[in-house]
Amino acid sequence: MDQSEDPRELERNIHQARRIASTITDQTTLERLRAWVEELKKSLRQRLAARRAKEEIKARARELWDQNGRPAGRDLEFWLQAEAEIIERD
Repeated sequence: MDQSEDPRELERNIHQARRIASTITDQTTLERLRAWVEELKKSLRQRLAARRAKEEIKARARELWDQNGRPAGRDLEFWLQAEAEIIERD
């Protein structure tokens, strides 16, 4: 599967696979299609979790930047600190 697919595309693929599955009578094909749907769901959950984590890091980095007087040129420092805090917390 292409790693660049966005969550909306994954959701469309899941719905399409479900529609196709409802018309298939061959058990082997149906099982393979169901397995593919499960892979799509897993990928979707991972992408959504990664997106939420990135948003949390972004918000925390902004807080750190604000708390430190909004200094120029230290964005990477605050991003890495925020990332470390989020990873440690989880």
